[in-house]
Amino acid sequence: MDFPALEQETNPSSSDAKSGLIRGLSLLDSVLLLAGGIIGSSIFLTAKDIAGPLPHPALFMLVWVMGALISLCAAFAFAELGSMFPDSGGQYVYLREAFGDLIAFLYGWMLFAVANGGTIAALSVASAAYLSAIFPAISQDHVVFTAAGITLTRTHVVGLISIVVVTWINVVGLRRGAVLQNVTTWAKFVAMAAFVLLGFLIGKGSWSNCTLHGGNSGIAMGMSTGQLISALGIGLIAVFWAYDGWVYITWVAGEVKDPRRNVPRAMVLGILVVAVVYIAMNMTYVFAMPLTEVAKHDTIAAAAAENLFSPRAAHWLSAVIALSCFGAMASCTLSGARVYFAMARDGVFFQRMAQVHPKWRTPALSLIGQGAWACLLTVSGRYDQLYTYVIYGMVLSYTLTVIGLFVLRWKRPEIPRPYRCTGYPWLPAIYILLGTWWTINTIVERPKEALAGTVIVLLGVPGYLYWKRQSRKVSS
Repeated sequence: MDFPALEQETNPSSSDAKSGLIRGLSLLDSVLLLAGGIIGSSIFLTAKDIAGPLPHPALFMLVWVMGALISLCAAFAFAELGSMFPDSGGQYVYLREAFGDLIAFLYGWMLFAVANGGTIAALSVASAAYLSAIFPAISQDHVVFTAAGITLTRTHVVGLISIVVVTWINVVGLRRGAVLQNVTTWAKFVAMAAFVLLGFLIGKGSWSNCTLHGGNSGIAMGMSTGQLISALGIGLIAVFWAYDGWVYITWVAGEVKDPRRNVPRAMVLGILVVAVVYIAMNMTYVFAMPLTEVAKHDTIAAAAAENLFSPRAAHWLSAVIALSCFGAMASCTLSGARVYFAMARDGVFFQRMAQVHPKWRTPALSLIGQGAWACLLTVSGRYDQLYTYVIYGMVLSYTLTVIGLFVLRWKRPEIPRPYRCTGYPWLPAIYILLGTWWTINTIVERPKEALAGTVIVLLGVPGYLYWKRQSRKVSS
């Protein structure tokens, strides 16, 4: 992807001087952070939700391409905003500049209270659960503690240990955290590449599954236009969440080298890398079995491995999924803490989270606070349910941010824009329409979850008022 309008940052150390953080992430680090954060467990599980409504190989693959293109529509808008505000906090900063402190705070509060904390908790436990297929001693069947309705298993304990270890690695240095997520991302790339290549080279699959007759083509070809649009919409729900996480690089922009150039590039290149991985993995699933069979398996990767190779291969694929979940958790840990750091620096969160460790030059207390809360959510066992409540809020926040691009074009035309949104105004407008439709549809179809999510977000308002009042007292 060429970015001819990009220019060198006039003062690349300005953010460093203001925040005390170090710009130590290269373009490659940024791409790997983004790709590693996106690729978690969903690519190994979601094919069933897509093959059901779209029982035709071409449509099944098309929806993955559409997911990448729609994500790029948003990423182009975020890339312009990232070139305007190359600082820690990313999307929080964009919302603050476009809509003010309260909207930005509620977004950050949602991340801390549920979205990021829940993601870290869920991925750490999922990683341990998949690892238990190889090491049965850490199975969920082994209960360690039960009291007050809380059940703690060995799987939860391993998840808690992984949160503590990853948090500490990130506390003691940006490079250490970057190396951890780089190694885990490269490892998952290698493992998935081996699965794909060996699957096509020596696997017991069939190319006929990838042709017109590889799925329930009669039903697919008999769809009306309305039915096809509806089926694509259902399939996109799973695909959107498989691609979610590309925003991570904006959160840590304050520590990216030459951010006006590298943040936009990392977003676009990262999404393209993930799209290639996802399309390759799903082609392997279809090669392994017809779509009618794909639609029957919750753990499609394991079923495909068993068909292509042997039951033992499916057993060891659990290690790949465990690694993938762990790497995604590491990426979320590194990047998420920078949002709360930015909030605290603005005076709308716990003030100590604005501190930078004098030796390690990391937002240490923000990382520790994030890790502690993720541990509490892990112990509570409520992280999955809480996350379902704010799913629509996350898409709404992306949609609002893309709207913010239009607002800032009108409100702040004087700010330098080294990169200007590709396809403006049409591509961001398409994303706004799709994001609005998806959000409204979620509220209509799942009103209880949407209401619960709204309540969780609004619970942050008293905190916002308190921190703003405290901030005024300090400044006066």
